Amino acid sequence: MNLLQDFTRGLWKENPILVLLLGMCPTLAVTTNATNGLGMGVATVGVLVGSNLVISLIRNIVPKKIRIPVYIVVIASFVTAVDLLMKAYAPPALNDALGIFIPLIVVNCIVLGRAEAFASKHNPLRSLLDGLGMGLGFTLSLTVLGGVREFLGSGSLFQIKVITAWTEECMLPVSAPGAFIILGCFLAGMNYLNIRRAVKRGEVYIPPQGLGCHHCRLCDIGKITEDS
Repeated sequence: MNLLQDFTRGLWKENPILVLLLGMCPTLAVTTNATNGLGMGVATVGVLVGSNLVISLIRNIVPKKIRIPVYIVVIASFVTAVDLLMKAYAPPALNDALGIFIPLIVVNCIVLGRAEAFASKHNPLRSLLDGLGMGLGFTLSLTVLGGVREFLGSGSLFQIKVITAWTEECMLPVSAPGAFIILGCFLAGMNYLNIRRAVKRGEVYIPPQGLGCHHCRLCDIGKITEDS
């Protein structure tokens, strides 16, 4: 697989949200508007790129039995740096909205999954591009989802009023049930486009196999510990 494919894979074919269904907690919780989605996405991009690069550089010197704890320490270091940078430079309203979800990037399935499934097996350049592509795919999905919810809720986008005559806020799109409904529409649209493209090629659409959260094998930590 070439470098361009490493980068573009996360944008569409293996989009973390719309295909792999990873990181659902921040996806549904922080996307009440486009600004929050963009802020969360940018923070995740920084962690993904940094942790993928470092994990790829140290992959050959980390003992296999302790690789997961080492990866978590690396990721936690970047999360701490991103959290401090956001507290220093991001608008206070954005920090308040994202809250605990920035520190929780440490256990985000996207970050841990890419560290175990890709960065630990490939060279630094490919790992960096993979982290950047996955991060941008995550950011785009969050921003668009947040923008749709914000527009349907109040007629605004990036907290700028688009429809000035819209004075009454609609609560459903910005509430938890609305998040599930709108995300479900996104997933249906994604599947429809993939199926349609496959039909045009004369093929049967088969969703990516083995790419869910179980692919990172983090659930086997207990078993690995017992065996060791």
